[in-house]
Amino acid sequence: MEIWINPACSKCRSAVRLLDAEGADYTVRRYLEDVPSPDEIRAVLDRLGLEPWDITRTQEAEAKELGLKEWPREAAARERWITALAARPKLIQRPIITAQDGTAVVARTDEAVRNAMGR
Repeated sequence: MEIWINPACSKCRSAVRLLDAEGADYTVRRYLEDVPSPDEIRAVLDRLGLEPWDITRTQEAEAKELGLKEWPREAAARERWITALAARPKLIQRPIITAQDGTAVVARTDEAVRNAMGR
């Protein structure tokens, strides 16, 4: 299991605390430093069953600079969104947990973290 975190994020810190409390075996990826490639973002989206706009933090200043709220949310624009997320990882919603069973979750709640652990 891997968790993508920003250590400054309270939701990320809560998720890590819960993983530790449950004795989960996981690795931490500080995705702002170890930036996911477009291929990695595509793979996580497939595991999540989501589109890139579903995991984009549209309230961030960078999102507003890019005008993301105005970008089309359709298949033809998918690569544009993925490229933006890879270039500006701060825009990626967090934390994201990729589980051993091939699934992934945006783990913003304790329930989502527990689901990723299969509990």
